Amino acid sequence: MATKLRLRVMLFLQYFIWGAWLVTLGSYMINTLGFRGADVGMVYSTKGLAALFMPALVGIIADKWLAANRVYALCHLVCAATLVWAASINQPDLMFWAMLGNALAFMPTIALSNTISYACLAKAGLDTVTNFPPVRVFGTVGFIAAMWTVSLFKIELSNIQLYLAASASGLLALYALTLPTVEVVKQQVSRGWVSRMGLDAFVLFKKPRMAVFFMFALLLGAVLQITNTFGNPFLHDFARQPQFADSFVVQYPSLLLSVSQISEVLFILTIPFFLRRYGIKKVMLISMIAWVLRFALFAWGDPSAFGFVLLLLSMIVYGMAFDFFNISGSVFVEKEVDPSIRASAQGLFMTMVNGVGAYFGAIFSGYIVDYFTYDGVRDWNTIWLVFAGYALVLAVIFQLSFRDNHVKETDSSNRATL
Repeated sequence: MATKLRLRVMLFLQYFIWGAWLVTLGSYMINTLGFRGADVGMVYSTKGLAALFMPALVGIIADKWLAANRVYALCHLVCAATLVWAASINQPDLMFWAMLGNALAFMPTIALSNTISYACLAKAGLDTVTNFPPVRVFGTVGFIAAMWTVSLFKIELSNIQLYLAASASGLLALYALTLPTVEVVKQQVSRGWVSRMGLDAFVLFKKPRMAVFFMFALLLGAVLQITNTFGNPFLHDFARQPQFADSFVVQYPSLLLSVSQISEVLFILTIPFFLRRYGIKKVMLISMIAWVLRFALFAWGDPSAFGFVLLLLSMIVYGMAFDFFNISGSVFVEKEVDPSIRASAQGLFMTMVNGVGAYFGAIFSGYIVDYFTYDGVRDWNTIWLVFAGYALVLAVIFQLSFRDNHVKETDSSNRATL
C-alpha cells in the first residue's frame, strides 16, 4: 500500500474515533444518564487536563525510547479499554475517571499521528508542506463520517457511540503496528542533562521567534475552545424565540455545525499554496482574521433567511480559521525543528493548543458568558462581539511581534522557508 494511502487510513480512523462521541456524549449523559450540566462540564474538562502534559511527555518517549508507531498503538489500546469502561458507567464521578483515562491516552495520539505522518513522508522522499495537508484532510473526513454515522443510526443518546469509538480505536491500534517503524534517535555520548531528560523541545523557547509562535499557539488555542464549547448552546438558545423554535437551526444544530468540518476539508487543500506563497506569519494572520469573522457572523446571525446566511458563512469561515492555524502551525513546527526532537516538538505544540490554551479558554469564555447572562438569558450578540474583539487584538499584536523570514518560492524545487 502506498505511503500516502496508508497514512490516510490512519488519520481517518484517528479522527473517526473522536467524532463518534465528542459532539454527542454530552447529550447522552444529560438525556439518558440524567447527569447535571456541571457533571457534563467536569467530564469534558478531562481533554484540557490531559493535554496540559501528556502530548509532550509521550512525545519525549517516542523520541527517546520507543518507536512512535508502537507508542501510538499502545495509546489506542488504552483508549479502546477506557471507552468500553465508560460505556458501562452511569455515575458522574466514575465517568470522569474513565474519560480522564481516555483523554490521557488519546490526546498524545493527535501529535503522534502528525509525527508518524511526517516521518513516513520523509522516508518516502515526499515534501511535507506539499503532501501532509492532502493526507491530513482524511482526518476531517473521518470526523464528519463519524458524526453522520452516529446521527443517521440514531445512537446519539446511546452508549453504542462509545462502543463504536472503542472498536475503531482497537482497529487503529492493530493497524499502527503495520506502519513503517519510526526509529528513536540514538543517544550521543556528549549530551547535556536537558537532552537526557528529553526536554529538548522546551529549549525552543530560547529562540524568540519560536517563543512568540508558541505563545500565540496558546492564545489561539483559547479561541478554539470558545467556539467548541459554546457554538452548540448558542444555536439551541434560538428555541427561546417562538418565531425560531421550529427552525432548521434549532432542530438540527449539529448538522449545521458539521458544515464547519466540511469547510476544513476544502481549506486544508489550500495550505501548501498559502504557506509557500505567503509564509507562516501571513497564514496565521489570515487565521486570526477568520476567527474575528467567525464570531462577528455569529453575533449577527439567526435562523431568519438573511441571518441563516450569516450563520452558514460563519461555518465556512471556520475551516480557514482552524486549518490555517492548527494544520499550518504543525507543518511550521516540523520545518523548524531537528528530526531528533520531532515528536517532542509536536507534543509541545499540542500541549500549548489543547492543554494550556484550552484550559484558559474555558475559564475566560465561561466568565464572559456568565457576565453577559441576565435572568438566565444570554446576550449572545455581545458575547460573540467580545470574542471577536479578542481575536482582533491577537491579530494586531501578532503582526507587530512575530518576525517572519519567509522567502516566496520561485524555483522548481518546491522548497521554501516558512
